[in-house]
Amino acid sequence: MNTYIAFLKGINVGGHKKVPMAALREVLSKSGIENVKTYIQSGNVVFQSPEKNSLNLETSIQKSILNKFGFEVSVLVRTRQELLRIFNNSPFPEDKKVKSYFTMLHTIPDPDLVAIASEKIYEGEEYYIVNDCIYFYCEQGYGKAKFNMIFFEQKLKTFATARNYNTMVKLIAISSENN
Repeated sequence: MNTYIAFLKGINVGGHKKVPMAALREVLSKSGIENVKTYIQSGNVVFQSPEKNSLNLETSIQKSILNKFGFEVSVLVRTRQELLRIFNNSPFPEDKKVKSYFTMLHTIPDPDLVAIASEKIYEGEEYYIVNDCIYFYCEQGYGKAKFNMIFFEQKLKTFATARNYNTMVKLIAISSENN
């Protein structure tokens, strides 16, 4: 059995795409994945499955959500090991890391696209695009950042979803319970 973390993009934000976590756990459990646990309302799901292909799991979760709730949701699935790699590879020193965001990319972008996206800078904001993650730090906080997800998704031609340091720590802890 493999342990995975699914990140659902854009649910329960501003009253849109409402997905109650109890209903989500039930739907996903009925789809064949096991030990389904959710963390906060923003679409973090830890589960186990014998499936070895993350893309198959993403498709299955998307279909289950569409069938139950009637709308499409972008889903990104990472193994526990992949999440640990992303977390541990943060280029920020610890004082910035604890205040940073981990923007996980669905696919590893083309290096030429990374170079183009990396040209733009704003004072007080730092980011590093490393493989399938953008490590982002903003002195003023994420809500006041000039960079946004749309900028990176358009420049890198892949969808992305961000989680803060505390959420990453919690998901790593929850996923370790299944190992």
